[in-house]
Amino acid sequence: MDSLKDVQQNTVYLGDASSTNWVSSGIPVVYNNEALLLTMAQSTVGTLLTSTHYVWYGKISATMTSSQGKGVVTAFIMMSDVKDEIDFEFVGENVGDVQSNYYFQGITDYGNMLKLDVDNTRSNVHTYTVDWQPDQLTWAVDGKVLRTLKKSDTYNSTDNTYHYPQSPSKIQLSLWPAGLPSNGEGTITWAGGLVDWNSGYMQNGYYYAMVSDVTVECYNPPSGWNNNFGSKAYYYTSTAGTQDTVAIGNNNTVLSSFYASGDNPTFDPYAKAKSGDSTSSAALPTFTAETVPGISGGGVRGTDGSTLNSGNSGASSGSGGGAGASGSSNIQGGGSTSFFQNGGASASTNEAAPKLVSGSAVALLGFFVAALML
Repeated sequence: MDSLKDVQQNTVYLGDASSTNWVSSGIPVVYNNEALLLTMAQSTVGTLLTSTHYVWYGKISATMTSSQGKGVVTAFIMMSDVKDEIDFEFVGENVGDVQSNYYFQGITDYGNMLKLDVDNTRSNVHTYTVDWQPDQLTWAVDGKVLRTLKKSDTYNSTDNTYHYPQSPSKIQLSLWPAGLPSNGEGTITWAGGLVDWNSGYMQNGYYYAMVSDVTVECYNPPSGWNNNFGSKAYYYTSTAGTQDTVAIGNNNTVLSSFYASGDNPTFDPYAKAKSGDSTSSAALPTFTAETVPGISGGGVRGTDGSTLNSGNSGASSGSGGGAGASGSSNIQGGGSTSFFQNGGASASTNEAAPKLVSGSAVALLGFFVAALML
């Protein structure tokens, strides 16, 4: 594919992953028919791309550049509906390193971040790789492993749980303005200061980051996984949201409306009105629909733990999550450390049989053949 027609805005996406591989907010731009630009103009919250399919352990790479400038943050992350998270984050104030980070169910732990040395993240194209396995996680740049995390080293004796990313996750790439005056002081400090909207790092009126290639190798499910004799969707068997509560079944993943969720995928308060029912429009709900769970730029926002919430505030909710009787809409992490952009409703549109998927030249948009797990 060579155009943006294969990416749906997340304001119209209703969980049918067969219809598109990626959803977006903001304005992604095809560049020279070889790459994709994430753009961020003044008075916007930047650009966010999210895969419609999930990965439950795998090797995920993005070949890309970051943006540059105070307050400007580029991110390549994995994010689950229960807010397990694996990050590469590029703070525009310093193009000589990338921040590696991880979270378990959104619990803030400032000791998890480690900077990795990289030769000019803005001017030079590098390939960033997360190799995510059930017992070990590595971050690599251009094929060189720069950080290794063992699950055994994340055990928390307070809740007797491994604080290790372990639930099916979507791929997200984003460019966003952490340095806005409306943000918390810690967020602005972490991002290097306020965004300069007259910076020479802007071109054509916007900051930008470039992505030229994304590859995904999905691993087999972990030993002891819950096999519900299906291949269409991941779902949770309890609100714990841990690896042992993830199952694979044939659950429906398509929502009937933006008001539906994984627990109630057919809910549509406007259905009667659409069918010509005499129900008065005044009787219909006026609340704002929830947004895609996990739409974020992820990661720590400074020593005060402050976060930025822009666009539809409903994004901070986990609702609209996993398909099945125990959808992730009922699972909340221990806290939020994410930046949320405008979104649309979603369900767990992931599928089960592992395949190697790779692509190039606007790979983000169309060469993600059949997406992640088919």
